[in-house]
Amino acid sequence: MEPMLTTATFETARPNRARARRLVTLAALFAAAWPLAAWAAARWLVVECDMDRADAVVVLSGSSTYGERARRAAEIYAAGRAPLVVLTNDGQKSGWSAEAQRNPFFFEREAEELSRRGVPAGSIRVIPEEVGGTYEEALRVREFASANGLRSVLVVTSPYQSRRALWAMRRAVGSEGLRVALDAPAPGEESPRPFAWWLHALGWRLVPGEYVKLVYYVLRY
Repeated sequence: MEPMLTTATFETARPNRARARRLVTLAALFAAAWPLAAWAAARWLVVECDMDRADAVVVLSGSSTYGERARRAAEIYAAGRAPLVVLTNDGQKSGWSAEAQRNPFFFEREAEELSRRGVPAGSIRVIPEEVGGTYEEALRVREFASANGLRSVLVVTSPYQSRRALWAMRRAVGSEGLRVALDAPAPGEESPRPFAWWLHALGWRLVPGEYVKLVYYVLRY
């Protein structure tokens, strides 16, 4: 015996179909809007506040993107825009080095990359105190600049950290007379491009993770 279809059955089915259509429409709208929203979220994090020349280039620590930072610093040095490259130390170690027979610190990896790209060892300095974050780096840079008579620094960091890094540096320096500018490599080396960061695991650390850090920094400092 076939089941009897009643008016109540049709009345129940109609809302279900309408709900399904709404869900499909919302999903389509989200799929269309997401790439643009993701691009805008990433681009907002990228800032630049450049200067033609500085007393030193300061490379902030960043284990996942240390290569692109070091390469950008080497380009700035090669262009004659600063006579000194300063590295910070976040205490993080990289993978195993067969040559060194140990796990080098990331600042050591940066120094190696700088040397490969023509920066003399005498033009590379390391701030030895271990730092636990960007704001602490900014404080150590301020102290280093004061102790070494630096009046201007050009900070190099990864693109998606640039907004927070510039904010932290200016916050830490205050009105002490140290001029601070910022340069960052274009996304696409180690940092994913703005339109595709969400396709990479690292991108989720660098973009959404950066917004979490920004909120924390504003509330904390």
